[in-house]
Amino acid sequence: MSYASFDPNALTTGPKSDKGYREWGLQPQSEYRFELAPNTSIGIKLVDGYAECFGTELATGIAYLFGGECKAVIYTHSGCTLEVCGEPATEYTSEETAMGHYRSASILFEQMRILSLAIVDGAPLDGLNPQNVPATPPHILVLGPENSGKTTLCKTLINYAVRGEPWGHDEWSPVLVNVDPGDGAWSVPGSVSATSVSTSISTSTSACPLGLSASTAPTVWSSNALIPLTYWYGHTEIRRNPVLLERIVRNLGTRVQERLEVDPKGRAAGLIIDTPPAFAPSSSGDYRNSLIKACIESFKVNIILVIGQEKLHAEMQRTYGRSINVIRLPKSGGVVDRDHAYRQRVRNHQIQNYMYGQKVEIPNGCDNGEGSYLFQHEPTSDLSLAPSSTVVSFDDITIYRIGGESMAPSSALPIGASRTVSELLPLHVDPSSPSSGLLNSILALLASTASNGEQYDEELIDLPVQGFIIVTAIDIPNRKMTILSPTSGTFSGQTAVMASIDWQEIV
Repeated sequence: MSYASFDPNALTTGPKSDKGYREWGLQPQSEYRFELAPNTSIGIKLVDGYAECFGTELATGIAYLFGGECKAVIYTHSGCTLEVCGEPATEYTSEETAMGHYRSASILFEQMRILSLAIVDGAPLDGLNPQNVPATPPHILVLGPENSGKTTLCKTLINYAVRGEPWGHDEWSPVLVNVDPGDGAWSVPGSVSATSVSTSISTSTSACPLGLSASTAPTVWSSNALIPLTYWYGHTEIRRNPVLLERIVRNLGTRVQERLEVDPKGRAAGLIIDTPPAFAPSSSGDYRNSLIKACIESFKVNIILVIGQEKLHAEMQRTYGRSINVIRLPKSGGVVDRDHAYRQRVRNHQIQNYMYGQKVEIPNGCDNGEGSYLFQHEPTSDLSLAPSSTVVSFDDITIYRIGGESMAPSSALPIGASRTVSELLPLHVDPSSPSSGLLNSILALLASTASNGEQYDEELIDLPVQGFIIVTAIDIPNRKMTILSPTSGTFSGQTAVMASIDWQEIV
């Protein structure tokens, strides 16, 4: 991707210091942008002024560590000086930024939260709403094509919300929802999930786009260990089984609404929904309209943010403009095109991160020996996890696959033909069959049902996920298999669902 705003003469970087740092001076309302190559890292320290990374404020004098092919932006609205250690694949500054638009949108949403909370507290609204801002919690659906910066926008808006921008309200815990199965979010690719966010989500690697969950963060960490509600779709592309995806999106929406009903302050904080690029217009995919509608209905969306694309904005305005506020925001010039190979590497990193945690090395020549680097806003002393490898019997875990191995769209079936296998039908998987496809497969362990009765067919789809395991070896003669899990424990009597995603550790 070329950057029209890149002007080498505008760079304000000096020579390396004796400690290996390069100094960058940023003008007000400008950005320092960087991209990292594989197996490289950099450290960034705010020397003076104000700076933030996707809405997360940086502390002065602290070095923040970035790795894992991270592509990010440091923004300042008042000017700052940065020290950068390490060698990014690309780095430059730009004064063309969309952050002003994102901050303005954040102010609108903050006003909606304050008005909603005032209603909950029984406070009069006289004088609080001179601009007739809707006195309802912001339920925001973010749409845009591939490589438009949807996840970055969601993260930025969430970070502004938990900071209470611009009035300093510090009690917001909005819900962040991810319905893009191609993005692992807080667990592994193939899942959709939601979690309440009460502290800023930091950016450190491409494998942790929305922070760390309690199952992937070291136990010594106190922040960013989120507890998401997760459902298993099992594919990275929504066209594989859109009927299943719609079912679990509606399940997720129902559970989120139930949670908000018993939490008035959480309800006032609202929610933000990150979506897959397939929700934007394309040459195929009639299912996308039903999926967008499912999101709007399930999460009671009252604001649609469209990044960049005029056609998508016009479509949403025409379809939902009478009942929903449709807002178009510009695409950031710092958004980088991510090709298929990069996305596949990131997904592999996410699975590796879920099992083993993430270790990012301090750049050569930058370690000051004082341990002052922060990774995900935590000390870098302990970043790894210790997964458990366990041998279990075939009879210990009941395994299903939802629908056929490959579910073509209904429009692709011959005229007059109907499916022999429902998209929502759980099919039992026999581990003793050589064609089971279980080796290296990711299995989602389902939460147990509230009742003691037997589970039937589609009930499995409505169960959330309590964790993920990977089948690393199968011993058919002895009817045993080896599974890798981020934590130790017994798996006897549990139910798991496999899909099209697998992973093999590279030694």
